[in-house]
Amino acid sequence: MPIKVMLFEDNEKLRSGLSFLLESTPEIVLLGAYENCQDVDFHVKTLQPDVILMDIDMPIANGFMGIQAVRKLSKDIQIVMLTVFDSKEHIFEALQLGANGYLLKSTPPGQIVDAILNVHQGGVPMTASIARKVLEFMSVKNTQTHDYQLTKREKEVLENLVKGLSYKMIASQIGTGIDTVRAHIKHIYEKLHVHSQTEAVAKAILEKII
Repeated sequence: MPIKVMLFEDNEKLRSGLSFLLESTPEIVLLGAYENCQDVDFHVKTLQPDVILMDIDMPIANGFMGIQAVRKLSKDIQIVMLTVFDSKEHIFEALQLGANGYLLKSTPPGQIVDAILNVHQGGVPMTASIARKVLEFMSVKNTQTHDYQLTKREKEVLENLVKGLSYKMIASQIGTGIDTVRAHIKHIYEKLHVHSQTEAVAKAILEKII
């Protein structure tokens, strides 16, 4: 079954180009393309997308407002930001609000399609330079006061989630089965007191858990 995708981008030329790209991809069906997030809740309720590709800087209702509106309706819809902003502030705010991926607009078209397929399979796609900033932030000396009692393997799984790997890729990376990875992730959620992969990744980044 094709992945149902919704696009929010204010630049008409880019919106048209992305629409053509998505409509030309057999694995994807484009439900709609909009210039801002003003009516995102209506569109989501009506069309029920699997994945949303969303800009940040849009008039009237920006991407951060869009994430919040979508998350009030669903924790399951995957949201990938596509933006020119590469500051840590923008990255971490998007992740904290509930974005599942973060791409720069310089990302080649094929990689944008790959990111949509990846996030639909449970990954957290990021442009390489963005992932590097996330990892740099995580490598700063840990000054947190919380001890979540994560095991070494759970920390390894969480680190791979932050890198954007899908469950299948994590299983291959650490040499175990996908059901075992799911079990580790369930324990991670319980220990971090979160209910989704997005929340776990955001918490890992913001609290420097890894």
